[in-house]
Amino acid sequence: MHELLARAMQGVDPDAPGAFWHVFLNLWAMVPWAALFWWNLLFVAVGALLGWWRGRPWEGIAWAAVLGPIGWIVLLLRRRGRPRVAPPPLPR
Repeated sequence: MHELLARAMQGVDPDAPGAFWHVFLNLWAMVPWAALFWWNLLFVAVGALLGWWRGRPWEGIAWAAVLGPIGWIVLLLRRRGRPRVAPPPLPR
């Protein structure tokens, strides 16, 4: 924990008015953005596959993009939509 705090406080004067933003930006610089991007892409691809299997690919993509793997569970637990009942054709 001390190492993480030291990396976040690197080059920061705690008494300076913008110290919070400097620490905040230091923390954001430590986030592994490339790995997060590829994992999110994988989650969305699996969500699209599950959505296609359930007959709702866009819903699968949306749930996976917002919630990641938890979106897969949401998609699988939702009931399938009932087929629309069309009215009978009009007589000619």
